Amino acid sequence: MEPVVDMGMWVMRSRVMQVSLLREIVLGTIKHTSYEHFVAGADLEETGRTVKKLWESGLRGMLDYGLEHTVDNESCDKNALQFIETVSFVVVKITAICPISLLKRVSDLLRWEYKNPTSTNLSWKLKTLPIFSESSPFYHTLLKPSPLAVEEEHDLELAHQRLINICNKSIECNVPVVIDAEDTSIQPGIDYFTYSAAVMCNKDQKPLVFGTIQAYLKDAGQRLLETKKAADKMGLPIGFKLVRGAYMWSESQLAKSLGVESPIHNSINETHNCYNNCASFMLDEVSNGPGGLILATHNLESGKVFNFNARDLGIGKASEKLEFASLYGMAEAMTFGLRNAGFGVSKYLPFGPVDQIMPYLLRRAEENKGLLSSSNLDRQLMMKELKRRMKAYVGQGLEETENQFKSQAGSVVKLN
Repeated sequence: MEPVVDMGMWVMRSRVMQVSLLREIVLGTIKHTSYEHFVAGADLEETGRTVKKLWESGLRGMLDYGLEHTVDNESCDKNALQFIETVSFVVVKITAICPISLLKRVSDLLRWEYKNPTSTNLSWKLKTLPIFSESSPFYHTLLKPSPLAVEEEHDLELAHQRLINICNKSIECNVPVVIDAEDTSIQPGIDYFTYSAAVMCNKDQKPLVFGTIQAYLKDAGQRLLETKKAADKMGLPIGFKLVRGAYMWSESQLAKSLGVESPIHNSINETHNCYNNCASFMLDEVSNGPGGLILATHNLESGKVFNFNARDLGIGKASEKLEFASLYGMAEAMTFGLRNAGFGVSKYLPFGPVDQIMPYLLRRAEENKGLLSSSNLDRQLMMKELKRRMKAYVGQGLEETENQFKSQAGSVVKLN
């Protein structure tokens, strides 16, 4: 519920968290409420039990180690090891395995190269797929950035090797690697990591590495089309996770502060249209050729539409070309409806220690408050089931009381 989210964010950012005793009380309360509802566990042991429970319900887990925005190589190495130890789908945040400052530098250089191809020499650049379209936002890089220093190139190589190590482990376990999208200031760097890894690791018909397209961005459809066309030309199976987007407030505020047009669609309907068009395009593509699609959504209408579309195209669970996904703890009615229809369905499972994962959860809550409206159906169904159980409980209690009364009455009659 939105007021609860607002209150939680206010408390977590207040001076209350600076008082040791009060901090422990707040974290304890969060641990046994929202944390347990939306987070798979504090460590791999707890998370493993959650994955097992989902598997027994006919669902898969997309594990996401919830730490991000690292600043040094030591933290990146630790995070990479956590990703390698996960099972099922592996969800990777490049900001967890590459220092954020380096990602910004790489993104600036890639933007400048796209707009000024003859004036930039990126000797470190690996073979990749298209990262931009003409409609992509370029206002983040207004001046020509300096080349990467030797140390920066070394750190970039280390970060790329971390991702390849994760991919190699995933190949060994035969599980996909899904790379999350983030804000537009660093997304070019993230796409560079994603597509260069895809070129190295995606083989045959089934992609190992999936990139993420955020449909609320105005350039999303064109980028998806150009990347898919380039992959087809290379004979490369490409996979995409399609989401609506999670940085609406921060993206709009930054664009406004710079006096430029927002990179986000002007209305929710435009975002829905973009999402639906991208999904329809990719469903057609994977039904007739290589590739894969993960439809991450909490929108009931999207679930219904693409349920029927996929069936019409002959795409079912056995094809492994389509997966539906939603956040753990949300859109449960849709989740089990799609499972019952025979599709592969996954829950997105963030995990990590409660104190360390709170910044991640706060950002998710703030950027995704709009998703709370999709919980209405779940709340209605839960209330209906609660009333049913209460009615059954009261009815059972009345029946037991009546039987007990009859038994006592019978005993009185016998005594007389």
